[in-house]
Amino acid sequence: MPLISSTGARSGLDLQGIIDATLQAERVPKKNRLDQQEGRLTVELSAVGEMRSALSKLQESAEKLTEGSLFSAMKASVTQPDSGDIVSVESSEDANAGNFELFVQQLAKGSRAVSADGAFASADDEVNTNAGALTFGAGDESFTLNIEAGSTLEDIRNAVNSADDNFGVTADIINTGTEAKLVFRSNVTGAGNDLTVTNDNAEFDAISTQANGGGAGGMAIAAKDQATDAIIEIDGIQATNDTNTFTDVIQGSTITAVKESEGTETAQLSIARDDAGVQKSIDSFVKAYNSTVDLLSQIGGEDSMMQGDATVRTLKGQLNNVLTSTFGEGQTLFDLGFGLDNDGRLQQENPVTNVKDVLAADPSALQNVIGGENGLASRMETLLEGYVGTGGSLQLRRDSINESLDRVEESRESLALRMESLRETLNSKYQALDSLVGQLQNRGNAVSAQLANLPGFTRDND
Repeated sequence: MPLISSTGARSGLDLQGIIDATLQAERVPKKNRLDQQEGRLTVELSAVGEMRSALSKLQESAEKLTEGSLFSAMKASVTQPDSGDIVSVESSEDANAGNFELFVQQLAKGSRAVSADGAFASADDEVNTNAGALTFGAGDESFTLNIEAGSTLEDIRNAVNSADDNFGVTADIINTGTEAKLVFRSNVTGAGNDLTVTNDNAEFDAISTQANGGGAGGMAIAAKDQATDAIIEIDGIQATNDTNTFTDVIQGSTITAVKESEGTETAQLSIARDDAGVQKSIDSFVKAYNSTVDLLSQIGGEDSMMQGDATVRTLKGQLNNVLTSTFGEGQTLFDLGFGLDNDGRLQQENPVTNVKDVLAADPSALQNVIGGENGLASRMETLLEGYVGTGGSLQLRRDSINESLDRVEESRESLALRMESLRETLNSKYQALDSLVGQLQNRGNAVSAQLANLPGFTRDND
């Protein structure tokens, strides 16, 4: 075991302070360089991430402008009567512009079957002593339900509602206070599509619409509970359908009847080109473009650590080149009402005209320049794909920065190991020095003591 507990203990010198100062002088410059490098890389990585995000949004907005249906889409606008919504309408690009008056005479509905009076006292009444099956049908739909022996009315209700292949039959029990009524409802609409319930066990006749031996069962469908077609009128012309959804009664449009008209009330339908949808997509593109320009100006600005960055400078130039290109038959964006401000931000007006007026007067011109083949949106998509797509320049740059950050971390670990090794070396050297100085001091003290004991030797105590 060493006799010296700390460096300098024997000599009395501040050797530990010397060691610490030596290590500090060696470590701090290297650490500062690594900190500066890491800080620069972190800022660069953050900027690349922001650019990728902004460019991705710009690419998405440009992609929407290339959709073929954008400029040809038709929009249905419905003015409902005072009593509330009676129809909803969706129109496709195949629809023709026009104005129509809609009247809902009757809604399509499914049928309802109710058990006979006095058939069941309560939901706990046992229906059958032997197992059997019930088959439900309506229109082209059907399913068969196996019923266990000794099932109650409630058991059968639960079995119907939980059947996996149930096409849309709902069973309910209504307690009137004097008896229990079983009710079957079918969601299959259309005249002639009334619910049928048959069985293979006469014990089920009371809960069937058709008896096992033929004839009517105990479940009856009243006239008011029969399945019906939907009936609507378009400008006084009647149309009938087995559901409430009418497709292409007006070409390219789908009309859904929601509620029967009260009295003679009607809804007013207008079908027109969806200029609002086009304008919304243009607004989205302009916003995304300007956000990108603002971000690039900030990243490459005078106070930024990335001032003069080649990627930022090149990208700004390429974006501007796309905007100022010539499209179609020699047209530019500025011919269609666009403009650029002093900061390079895209505007939807210029001294001559504006985008809104051009869209109203000549939408095909906007379609050709913006959404057409090799138009603005297409060129913008192609440009941006080279930056944000798989293997794009920003992805490669991000990967390169992350690799550099990994090397910085490895350098930190290497520096820590070197400092630890240097500390051990210095401790060993200075402990040897401490021991030597301590020995010399001891010898000096011994010599001084011997001299003090010699005859005639006097010591100056001043």
